[in-house]
Amino acid sequence: MELLKPERFFFDRFSLTSGGIEETLGTALSRLADYADLYFEFRTREVLSLEESMVKRASRSVVQGVGVRVIAGEKTGYAYSEDISLDNLRLAARTARYIAGGAAGPPAAVAVAAPPTRDLYGLERPPIESPVDEKIDLLSRIDVEARRYDSRIRNVLASLIVEHKLVFILTSEGVAVGDVQPLVRLQVACIAEKDGDRQQGSCGGGGRVAFDFLLEGDRFLRHTRDAARQAVQNLEAAPAPAGTMTVVLAPGWPGILLHEAVGHGLEGDFNRKRVSAFSGLMGKRVASELCTVVDDGTLPNRRGSLNCDDEGTPTGRTVLIEKGILRGYLQDHLNAALMKTPRTGNGRRESFAHIPMPRMTNTFMLAGDAAPEDVIRSVSRGLYAAYFGGGQVDITSGKFVFSASEAYLIEDGKVTRPVKGATLIGNGPDVLTRIGMVGSDLRLDEGIGTCGKDGQSVPVGVGLPTVRVDGITVGGTGV
Repeated sequence: MELLKPERFFFDRFSLTSGGIEETLGTALSRLADYADLYFEFRTREVLSLEESMVKRASRSVVQGVGVRVIAGEKTGYAYSEDISLDNLRLAARTARYIAGGAAGPPAAVAVAAPPTRDLYGLERPPIESPVDEKIDLLSRIDVEARRYDSRIRNVLASLIVEHKLVFILTSEGVAVGDVQPLVRLQVACIAEKDGDRQQGSCGGGGRVAFDFLLEGDRFLRHTRDAARQAVQNLEAAPAPAGTMTVVLAPGWPGILLHEAVGHGLEGDFNRKRVSAFSGLMGKRVASELCTVVDDGTLPNRRGSLNCDDEGTPTGRTVLIEKGILRGYLQDHLNAALMKTPRTGNGRRESFAHIPMPRMTNTFMLAGDAAPEDVIRSVSRGLYAAYFGGGQVDITSGKFVFSASEAYLIEDGKVTRPVKGATLIGNGPDVLTRIGMVGSDLRLDEGIGTCGKDGQSVPVGVGLPTVRVDGITVGGTGV
């Protein structure tokens, strides 16, 4: 099947030749430049959405283009074209070279294209090939199931996004690598109403998986019931109390707090510029000795996983914090070179129209030794945060505010009454030092994470075991 060989797809579809590519890289490289690369992309995307018991949107789009990057010291020149042709490649190469500075250098040799040495998401049937009728039927079944769950469910919003992306990366270092990247994301939101009070619950899942993944074991029904349960439960929930208290984070999706409040601060660009709260702390204690945090882009079929990053570097497993000690940063080509450290396979970009930068893949805290029930039992009074909604983080200071869309009181070592309106307010590096117990139940999220940075969005994964944090400020209107 032609699409399984991205290099041949691009060369044949757009009449490219090895000689033309070598000429383009030679045009891009200036005599003062350190590096140049080409990033080809061809992406097919389907978006379907349901609201008020109707599928109101079903679209299919194709995006294609090529980006040319030139690096000279700390300076980067970048240009792209939506029209993939040798003439436009040459123009983009000259533009990128001009931005980075310098005259043209010698032609660059291009290695023979080879597939990645591993395949983390090889599928017999890519999700984009599943009939649209099956996808519409899935959304309709979600609507029926959510409304059947409780008569107070007033509206159901469900969306399904399916992507099939081919990329081909060539560099002046002689790297030539292609990849085929499937992606599925299902999101369900339910709105419940009682006596004028409206509450929402949400859930979802996906990954680099086949469409049938959502049907296995009625997975989509579980997501639907969880969203409906959250919404209905919040109708009866009491206002969350305010003050400083012990907070237990549930396993799985609450790892988004770790991603936002800590993970971004461990990306190489922020640390090279010394604007991160973790700058200059390599080898020093930054967290409780119970904390080991890793970023792993090699987990099969996970939403944040990639065979290679968007610079052609194989993804890996990077230990960021080991038993409380800062061990590493997430690096792309540019920042690794400037900081004189190895690349970690974390150079990522939203599309061919964007410059790559250090980004997370799947970021999570490793499991500890404590039984989850013992973690909860150790708290006389506190908050159990089971699911998070939105949040804000200041990368420089590490300060964050997160809203818990599903939370409960912990009273005398037991999870008791649901509460609503809880917000967690704190500082990421400080929170790491306040972790008092870590459960043995590491769980990764269901596959819905999307990370934004400098105007770019990329799919990511998060994870966490049950974790006790001693002393977080909780915002709420209750007592």
